[in-house]
Amino acid sequence: MVTPLLVVPYIVSVCGEEGYGKIGVGMALAFFIMVFIDYGSEIVGVKDVAVNREEKNKIESIFITTYAAKFVLLFGMLFVASGLFYFVPYFNREKALFFLSLSMVVGQFINPTWFLQGIEDFKWITFVNIISKVIFLIGVFIFLKQPCDYVYSNLIWGIGMIVANGLAWLYIVHKYSFSFANLNKREVVMMIKQNFSIFSSQIFVSLQMYAPIVIISFFGGNTMAGQYKIIDQIIVIFKTYLLLFFNFVYPRVCFLLGKNTREALSFWKIYNGLNAVFIIISLGIIGLFSNKIVGYFNPKGVIEISNLLKIAVLIPIAQSITIPLKQLVLGSNKQNEYVRTTMIIAVTSLTIIAIITPFYSVLGVLLSLILTEVITAAMYYRIIKRDLFVRTS
Repeated sequence: MVTPLLVVPYIVSVCGEEGYGKIGVGMALAFFIMVFIDYGSEIVGVKDVAVNREEKNKIESIFITTYAAKFVLLFGMLFVASGLFYFVPYFNREKALFFLSLSMVVGQFINPTWFLQGIEDFKWITFVNIISKVIFLIGVFIFLKQPCDYVYSNLIWGIGMIVANGLAWLYIVHKYSFSFANLNKREVVMMIKQNFSIFSSQIFVSLQMYAPIVIISFFGGNTMAGQYKIIDQIIVIFKTYLLLFFNFVYPRVCFLLGKNTREALSFWKIYNGLNAVFIIISLGIIGLFSNKIVGYFNPKGVIEISNLLKIAVLIPIAQSITIPLKQLVLGSNKQNEYVRTTMIIAVTSLTIIAIITPFYSVLGVLLSLILTEVITAAMYYRIIKRDLFVRTS
């Protein structure tokens, strides 16, 4: 979470807002491809491991089957992405950046965080995050020296992911003595089929998260994309925190919902309620000192970007409500409802963004994202209201 505060001002000063915008587009594409590699493991895999954590044979089967499926998907996505980067003019113009960004996809393939979440081994998750970001931090200051070096930024990020995730992966395999000799090909095929619905919903979530900067770049150019990326880099600290908090609480919510609904809701309310208060206070401070905070990143249009930041802080505040509700939806086995809701919200959001971006640029994107979070919260609450809140009360 601290890494962007140390790195982004340097990247903007060396590569400019335009170069930083290109980096953001490459990163967004890599993150989108990662969804195909994860294939729902960050939700289904976490829950399966959490429920079966005391059965060694079962978690071995989950681990090796998941990685076998991820390998097939990795190979397929690298092939498809290579075709796009070579033959689509928009991507071909920056193909060096985009190809090097695929190192992040490889790093995500190795990433065993989903398994560590399921067994609630947060020490190793912390280790992975710190090591990968330290490598990125050092690499940026060593290798980015002139504007054209922006193409190496995402490669450095990817190398950090590969090294840190690789160490964690080896630790898990050694500790639990997992063997891929026990792999069952039928289980791999079955997993790909069973996880398709939750995976398809995550595609829409990913589009909603990463498409805005690509749309801004397409309609407004890379400089405007760089301005949006600066705003996003500030609030992404809180987005990342909320996702980490989701990962921390989600396995326990799943576990408690399987035992006692009242106890699960009590745990859920205490942790997420206090967390929401912290988010609101923190983002209120961000909005109050927006000029100084934006100035720290060395952009040209400080006033314009700071005014946009005051609006953007409402996005994580809204997410402090939607993400906890998402825990209950998924923990209550409402996957089908979650998938439908996610698809509807994502399509609506992207349609609005695509329509208004040519006229209202970054402001239109921010307002669309805020409205999307509000609608999402209302729809999530409607899904679980009868089964959890009404019955429990």
